[in-house]
Parts: sequence; structure tokens; C-alpha cells
Amino acid sequence: MGAAYTPGLKVSERALVKKQRRLPLMGEVLVKLGDVVKSQQVVARTDLPGRVYAVNAAGQMNVLEGDLLPLMRKKVGDPVTKGELVAQTEGIFGYFKSSVVSPVTGAVEAISDRTGRVMLRETPTPVEVRAYIDGTVTEIHAGEGCTVETLGVFCQGIFGLGGEKEGEIRIVGSPDAKLTAAMFDGTTAGKVVVGGNLLTIDAFEAAKAAGAVCVVTGGIHYRDIKQILGYEVGVAITGTEKISTTIVVTEGFGAIDMARATFDLLGKYVGSRASVNGATQIRAGVIRPEVIVAKDAGVAGEKEAEPVPLDIGSPIRIIRAPYFGMLGKVAELPVELTKLESETMVRVLIAELGDGRRVTVPRANVEMIERK
Repeated sequence: MGAAYTPGLKVSERALVKKQRRLPLMGEVLVKLGDVVKSQQVVARTDLPGRVYAVNAAGQMNVLEGDLLPLMRKKVGDPVTKGELVAQTEGIFGYFKSSVVSPVTGAVEAISDRTGRVMLRETPTPVEVRAYIDGTVTEIHAGEGCTVETLGVFCQGIFGLGGEKEGEIRIVGSPDAKLTAAMFDGTTAGKVVVGGNLLTIDAFEAAKAAGAVCVVTGGIHYRDIKQILGYEVGVAITGTEKISTTIVVTEGFGAIDMARATFDLLGKYVGSRASVNGATQIRAGVIRPEVIVAKDAGVAGEKEAEPVPLDIGSPIRIIRAPYFGMLGKVAELPVELTKLESETMVRVLIAELGDGRRVTVPRANVEMIERK
């Protein structure tokens, strides 16, 4: 039964990383199959249509709907700027003219002599999708984007906030002490800062003020998230928060020492550029916050490693109360089903925690930490 278990958290020095880069709607793909791209390279672009405004031009000029067309100063497709004249009556002896000006900058989309309305559309908003990682384009999604692959360091976290960022890795403090405001200064500007077992509000504010692009740390207090964001975080995916400093939490809520394997691995790449993303989804279609350091951007056609089966000695993290966030290893894998307090019959495992305790937990309540 262990072989049927899908690994959860991955911490690997040589992982095959695949990233789909897609536009929110159809557009233009700017790369071709086999291209080697840089993280900041634009691989696809499109334009989000602007908002449409219906202007009652005939009503504003107090004319009949059928008389609108001869009074138009703009035709369909013409660009307009906010406040620019769109239509105007001839007036009496050149005086007492009535006019209509554009409420937006954009273009004339339609003119109706049946309704007397002029449809104006705001200027489209350009949208660009970047490669996010140095890598090779291994698949083209026509009109939508591409898939980029690379071999490199891949560290997943358990929770995060904020979107995609990039910066050089810098280590501060140790994996078993909380981060302090004094650790963030000019040397952390533009950096992916790694360290600590707890990100406090003061430390986060200092990181933001110093210009750190990301903080990777062991834990964070759940109550502090509302103070950081200004609102309660929902159950939907995170990653769209408007914060300048992305947060990647590797272990869980509260003060939890960063796993030594994670800290040491990222410490080996101090000064290397890393791509980070705090996006998290814990329900169906799990999405993990991540830190990626591309090592071989020219890779193409590599096979993804087979999932490592759960087995005796496998490193795990418990992701449900009462042992939430605790690290350990699998000590036993009983074959028979076990009845829980809820009367549910489930498969369990015996975990040996870091403090030596042995506890029984449902297999669904743990994730395996895959390390290579």
C-alpha cells in the first residue's frame, strides 16, 4: 500500500521542473519549440479588452436618434482621448451648439442611429506572460502559451502569500531561531531571504521596507496573516495578494524550525538567482509555494523521476492536528484498517517523531518529504 502513496513536499537538488505559462485569453505565443529562454523573457502576450461605455449621444444633444450619424465627428474605429469631441450639432448661426465628449481614452466601437448611442471601448490592457524560470520550451500551447522545463533545485513549502518573484538567495540567521527586523537591511534588497523558524510582523515589515523580494522561513503565526494582508485569507488559492514581498513558509503555522535539509540545500546556492512563488492551494489540484534555482536551462526531453513510494524510514510531515507540522519518519506501515474515534476505518502508519515519540496517524494526514 505504501507504493500507492503520492509524495507531498519535495526538496530536491536535481529535479525536473515543468511550468506551464498560459495567457488568461487567446493571444500570441512569442517562442517556438526548443527555444532556450530566460526567466524574465516574455513568452506570450495578449490584450485584455477595455470596458465598454454606452454614451447616449442623441439624448445629450437633444436630437432624434436617426439624426445622429451626420453629427458625428468620429467614425467607428477612430481613437479618442478622454474629453475629446465625439459629436456636435451645428447650432444656430454657429452658436448654441450641443456636443458630446468621450468619457474615456480608447476607440469608437459602434454608432447606432436606431438607439442614438455611441459605444466607446477603453484602451486594451496589455498582458504579458514571462518564462518565470530559465529553461527550454518543450511544448507550445497554440494561442495560449508554452511549457518551460529545467533541471535544478526545487524546494516546496506548505503555505505562501504573494506571487512570482525573482532574486538572489541570501541566508540570514539560523533555521531554529525567529527572524528579527535587524536582519533586514540594504544587503537584503532584491534578495530571496532564507532562514528562521518564525516570521514575525516586525520582521516582515522590515523585509518589505528593505526591499526583499521574498522571505523563505519555517513558520508564521496564522493570526499575523490578517495583519499582513489587512483581511482574512480565504480557502481559495493564494498568490494574488498585493504584497511586495512574497512569503514562502516551509513547515507550518507557529514557530517551527526550518528543516535542516531545506536550509542547507538553499544555503549551497547563496548568490544564485531563484524564482519563487507563494501561490498555495490545499484542496483539489494542490499547488505548493516554491523556490526554484535553474541549474541546466538547456535540458529537453528528460524523463520525470518516478514518485518515491512511502516506506519504512520515509521522512514525513504531519499535516493535521494534534501533531500538525511535526516532522518524523515512518516506523511501521500496518496493513490492516484501523478504526478511528469517528468510527471510520482507515489505513494508518506509525510515525516516529523528532522527539522520539511514536504516534499513530491516518496516512491521509501526512505528506512525505521527498529529498534527493
